[in-house]
Amino acid sequence: MIQPDPLHPLWHTPLGVHRFAQADAVNAVLVRVFQTMRATDPAVSGEPKAFYASRDDLLQRIRLSEWEQLVRFIVDSVRQTVVLANQGAWPEAKPGFQIALRGIWFQISSQGSHHDVHTHGNCSWSGVYCLQVDPPEQRRQHPVLGAANGVTRFYGPHFNRLGGAAMDFGNAYLQNAHLDIDPVPGQLVVFPSWLAHQAMPYHGSADRVIVSFNVSVHAAGGSDQLHGYAHV
Repeated sequence: MIQPDPLHPLWHTPLGVHRFAQADAVNAVLVRVFQTMRATDPAVSGEPKAFYASRDDLLQRIRLSEWEQLVRFIVDSVRQTVVLANQGAWPEAKPGFQIALRGIWFQISSQGSHHDVHTHGNCSWSGVYCLQVDPPEQRRQHPVLGAANGVTRFYGPHFNRLGGAAMDFGNAYLQNAHLDIDPVPGQLVVFPSWLAHQAMPYHGSADRVIVSFNVSVHAAGGSDQLHGYAHV
């Protein structure tokens, strides 16, 4: 039963931000690997395009210790965020659970390219890890894009209420409906797959290089059913 309270903050949006301690050593190696993969992709001809996305099968294609370190970091980070997000929702005697990487890929962008607003399907969590981008002050000084240059923009659940909604002083909380997260090499953002987001246009001296992924989370016993139902 819900209790009397002047304000119940309902339906929060969980999001985790993690830092990879080995980023300095790992990122440079993987950026070179990804640039080579783009250059040797038979589907790409001529000069590199402003935006490139690999296939989502990197787990099967890359065999490097640096890559394995990054994947372990991603899985450990997702595990932390998932446990915290589900406090109070899982049974008190929490069963073991398994994290399944449903796809992992890299993207390289430059020359003002972007990735429009979207969500991810067939998974419960997604993430974006930054490997390379211009330094913060240089990135933000772009004469047109400014501070939004290359950020990942997340649109909260209130965002789709703004179109056609009556706006006044009483619902000012609706009007801050997006969050920009700066691209920082070594930073991983873990977010619910249903959360709308986009990569804002990026222009810089260095390519913006990121890894994205989708995961699903399953009970170790093989059933994801949270509630038992008696047969009548």
